[in-house]
Amino acid sequence: MPEEKLAFYKALLDNLYDGVYFVDTDRRIIYWNKGAERITGYTAEEVMGKFCRDNLLNHCNANGEELCLTQCPLTDSIKLGRGNEVEVFLHHADGHRVPVLVRTSPMVEDGAVVGAVEIFSNSSRLLQARQRAQEMETIASKDPLTGAANRRAAEMHLKTMLLEFNRLEQPFGVLFADIDYFKKINDRYGHATGDRVLQMVVKNLSNNLRQDDRICRWGGEEFLIMIWNVDQAKMEQIARKLLLLTEKAYLNTEQGQIPVTLSIGATLSRKGDTLKKIIRRADALMYESKQNGRNQVTFG
Repeated sequence: MPEEKLAFYKALLDNLYDGVYFVDTDRRIIYWNKGAERITGYTAEEVMGKFCRDNLLNHCNANGEELCLTQCPLTDSIKLGRGNEVEVFLHHADGHRVPVLVRTSPMVEDGAVVGAVEIFSNSSRLLQARQRAQEMETIASKDPLTGAANRRAAEMHLKTMLLEFNRLEQPFGVLFADIDYFKKINDRYGHATGDRVLQMVVKNLSNNLRQDDRICRWGGEEFLIMIWNVDQAKMEQIARKLLLLTEKAYLNTEQGQIPVTLSIGATLSRKGDTLKKIIRRADALMYESKQNGRNQVTFG
C-alpha cells in the first residue's frame, strides 16, 4: 500500500473515539490508534511489537476469567475467520479495570487470514445506563412509601403464579388485607402518623412471610399477600399468624400507643381462576371479615 494512502488510513483511525489495534497471526500488535491510547493508558510506543497473548491488557470477564490466555476473541477471529463481540474488563495502565465492548474481525489478504483487528469502546456509560434502567425498574415496581411491591408488580407476580398453577397445578394462596379503622387513625393523629402505621404494618407482615412469598400495597390501606405452594391448612396457619402478629404490634407516638388490626380475606387458587376472579374473591372475603367485627380472617 502506498505510504500516503497508509498515512491517510492511520489518520482516519486515529480520529476515532474507539480504540483500534491490529495484530498479525501470532497476535503481535502492529498498529495501535489514539483511541486505544486514551482508553487503556498505554501509548503506541509501549505496545507496538508486543504480543497481546502476553496478557498486556489482561482482558477478563465479569467472573474474573482471564480471556487473553484461554478465550481470546482475536484468536477465534484468526483461527476460525469469524467476527466476535463480547463485553470484557481490560487492565488500564494505571491499574484499574475498564469495562469495554470488544469487537474483533479477521484481516484477510488474497483469501488468507493475515491477522485480526480489535475495536473496543469504553462501555462505562452503557453499564451506568443499564444500572439506572434497573434502578428505575425497581423503583417503578415498588410503593415509594412502604417499600412493598406496588399494584402493577403484584399483578405481574400473580399472573406468573396463575401460569404456574395452570401448568404444574402448584396451589397458592392470596390474602387480601385491610387495616381496620385507618381513616380514624388519619383523622385523629394526622397523615404523617398514618404513613408510619402503613410502614409498620408492611414491615411486620414482610418480616413474617416466607422467603418466596410477596406483599404488595394494593391501594390506600389495602395489601395483597401472595403465598406460594400452600394447601388450605398451611394458608390458614400463615393468615392467622399474620393477623395475630399485627394485633400484637403497635406504634409508639407522642400521643400514646396506636394499636393496629387487620381484616383479611384468604383464598386458594382454583381451576379457571383469572387475575380478576381470585382478587375479587379475596376482596369479598375481606369485606366479610369487616362486616363480622374486624380483626379476623375469612376463608373461602
